[in-house]
Amino acid sequence: MTDIMECDVLIVGAGPAGLSAAIRLKQLSPDCNVMLIEKGSEVGAHILSGAVFDPKALNELLPDWKALGAPLNVEVKSDSFNLLTRAGKFKLPTPPQMKNHGNYIISLANLCRWLAQQAEGLGVQIFAGFTGAEAIIEDGAVKGIRTGAFGIGKHGEQKATYQPPMELRAKLTLFAEGCRGSLSQKLMETFKLREGVQPQTYGIGIKEIWQVAPEKHQLGRVEHSIGWPMDTSTYGGSFLYHLEDNQVAVGYVVGLDYTNPYLDPFKEFQRFKTHPKIRPLFEGGKRLVYGARAINEGGWQSIPKLTFAGGALIGCSAGFLNVPRIKGSHTAMKSGALAAEAAVAALAGSGDMSAYESALKASWLGKELHGVRNIRPSFQFGMWAGLVLSAIDTYLFGGRAPWTLKHHADHTALKPAAPCHKIEYPAPDGVVSFDRLSSVYLSNTNHEEDQPAHLTLKNANVPVATNLAVYDGPEARYCPAGVYEFVEEAGSKRLQINAQNCVHCKTCDIKDPTQNIVWVTPEGGGGPNYPNM
Repeated sequence: MTDIMECDVLIVGAGPAGLSAAIRLKQLSPDCNVMLIEKGSEVGAHILSGAVFDPKALNELLPDWKALGAPLNVEVKSDSFNLLTRAGKFKLPTPPQMKNHGNYIISLANLCRWLAQQAEGLGVQIFAGFTGAEAIIEDGAVKGIRTGAFGIGKHGEQKATYQPPMELRAKLTLFAEGCRGSLSQKLMETFKLREGVQPQTYGIGIKEIWQVAPEKHQLGRVEHSIGWPMDTSTYGGSFLYHLEDNQVAVGYVVGLDYTNPYLDPFKEFQRFKTHPKIRPLFEGGKRLVYGARAINEGGWQSIPKLTFAGGALIGCSAGFLNVPRIKGSHTAMKSGALAAEAAVAALAGSGDMSAYESALKASWLGKELHGVRNIRPSFQFGMWAGLVLSAIDTYLFGGRAPWTLKHHADHTALKPAAPCHKIEYPAPDGVVSFDRLSSVYLSNTNHEEDQPAHLTLKNANVPVATNLAVYDGPEARYCPAGVYEFVEEAGSKRLQINAQNCVHCKTCDIKDPTQNIVWVTPEGGGGPNYPNM
């Protein structure tokens, strides 16, 4: 028999958007019964971001956050924006969107843990380790979600540990699953939320945290770079953020609209660290944590319709990243708070959440995204053209250019392998550059091995017949965790899926050229366990 729990508002996902929505709901309506589920083993376990944090939304949500002990400990002290060549580093003028005065270098995972404490203190019920496996849709409206079952074996059999799914029913459900959320994607299809908007476009962000020698550490320093090791036709760049305790967050973002199937984002990141101007920072240091996550890069013109009967999309489920600022946490939090305000009004009235959409577009969030809408798509013409067009948009028009550039779906950008050049990557040296499997080990990723694979194929023949034959098996390169591997068997090749390695980045779901890979939720609590990403 299926257990049923009921509440006023159900929130799916304990990231900055979901937690902000929960807090705002209880601030406005203390008697509102708010439940929140999180697929990670704990709040923060699946949270990964750079992160330089703009406290604007936090100031609005919890103005006394300093007194409450929010983990914003390192204020940005210096900024630089650089162009890397093969051997050199040249300082460029810092674009206004990338200036970080008044911002903080943080662990977003730790901020979410703190936000969860504030939410629970207000009476929000938070359940970690539970996946949202299916939206409950009845009479054309969302009525809540069904959780994933526990104790299902690889072949679908019920094990001794079997626990059936639960139904979590709510008057309103807010989906805060993060970038490329599995339920959110289905809701967009079911309710046709993407009609009339540009395709969402994405990047993959790969990140490590290092402990470096004290004399090399510069507390509060922020550095960004473009250029080497990638060519000028591919969008991407690096970040270096100096945290407390002599730690440095280093990362690399690659736009998933890249065209060469031989490009390997993980290896580009490892190669970046070998640059003669970058390598000395890490020599003698220790790599502590590794992780990866897809990010929304479509911005204003890719935001779907946000509401439907019975609920709404918030945070990166909808896609509110400000790409030139490389910031989405403050916008996610604002979207959650605005959705909460609309939900309280809806519960007291007709149940219609449409006020959320209009409030968001009229808010500083909407204005911020509209003003930078042309920056990311301008780079489809190459790095130099992108810099020039971005400068024109920013300095000449102030973000109010009389045009809006378009996007294309990332999976359509990949060229067949035959005309493309292979990229020769250096072998990892074990000092500053490393292999995939030793990196995944540092993500603390774990899945119950005897469960159905959560990386599924629509057609089992496509990986070899199309992806391997036409694109030379790009899934073995774009996955940052070694999930996909073409192996020889009886004189032919087959795709082996090492699902236990998956860090839930969602890149495969996005970049697969045939859209044959479908990411579904694994058993609750599985995946990475990031301590402070």
